[in-house]
Amino acid sequence: MVVDDAVVVRGLIARWIADEPGLEVVAALRSGREAIAQIAQADPDVVILDVDMPDMDGIAALPRLLAAKPDLVVIMASTLTRRNAEISLRALSLGAADYIPKPETTREVTTSESFRRDLVDKIQALGSRRKSAVAPRATEPPAAPTAVRPAVPAVEPPYAVSPDLAPGDDVLKLRPFPTLPPRVLLIGASTGGPQALNAVVSKLNRVIDDAPVLIVQHMPPTFTTIFAEHLSRASGRVAREGIDGEPVRAGQIYIAPGGRHMRVERRDGQATIALNDGPLVNFCKPSVDPLFASAAEVWGGKCLAVVLTGMGCDGTNGAAVLAAAGSAVIAQDEATSVVWGMPGSVTHAGLCSEVLPLDRIAPMVIRLFSGSKS
Repeated sequence: MVVDDAVVVRGLIARWIADEPGLEVVAALRSGREAIAQIAQADPDVVILDVDMPDMDGIAALPRLLAAKPDLVVIMASTLTRRNAEISLRALSLGAADYIPKPETTREVTTSESFRRDLVDKIQALGSRRKSAVAPRATEPPAAPTAVRPAVPAVEPPYAVSPDLAPGDDVLKLRPFPTLPPRVLLIGASTGGPQALNAVVSKLNRVIDDAPVLIVQHMPPTFTTIFAEHLSRASGRVAREGIDGEPVRAGQIYIAPGGRHMRVERRDGQATIALNDGPLVNFCKPSVDPLFASAAEVWGGKCLAVVLTGMGCDGTNGAAVLAAAGSAVIAQDEATSVVWGMPGSVTHAGLCSEVLPLDRIAPMVIRLFSGSKS
């Protein structure tokens, strides 16, 4: 279901979706009120819901749509304004699965290939996740997933088998944790990341006081500014976008600004933030890989990296560099991920020391920084 008051945009998005194999447009509507009225009859799996609409806007319609169909996947669409960024992030807390930044003008929408690709990718990934969650269990076990091999080879230490795997699950090889506790926390996330990051960072407590926390969340400009403010309130610590050239210090949360890659480098013997406007990495800017790889160069085996829910494989190559340097990597498990792309990729590449449900990640991070692995 496509819900947008602009007739040209609504029609264009509907055509894009209809052109994709396996996708069908069941309704194209101009307001949230119309969406609520037709939700039962149209019975969509996914709704693209515009934020700004007359009669009833997206944020007003969202809870009523989810009340009518609790397993509905709602993707909010909004332009890159501070107000819309606030609304989109609020929508995530109200149950929206994700958001997509919409170009400012109708003309830009019609010519933006990246907007079309991102929209279709999100529909397919989130829609498939919903279908697999509600589908009856197959009588035949699924084929084992293909391992994702990073471009940068990792050191091959002895492996352990994850104790959290249920009988019949694919065997995942885990690396041993380093003997020394970490001193820096790195986190990468994408789809579903804002909710997951809030859940983890709000429980880290003294870890943030004793260590710098550096985060890459796939988000556009303006959205990362607002998200940093939300994360600061959730954690009770200073959280803001990283500034080029500033020293990296314990007690602060540094978030990669939308539209720029965030790395770390040594300047006059001190770890500092380095921002750049280089090309997309894994179709992303900011990307997780540059942060992870540069952190390995600066801190070696003193890092702990966490890869949370997200589409694609961003973070895998950087995690390989970290693992080769002696740092540990933790991935969110499939059951609690909105999309198990990024964490699944590092897991099946054999780069993780642990694969955990979301609610167990913060306690494990706290134990590791305190020197305990049990």
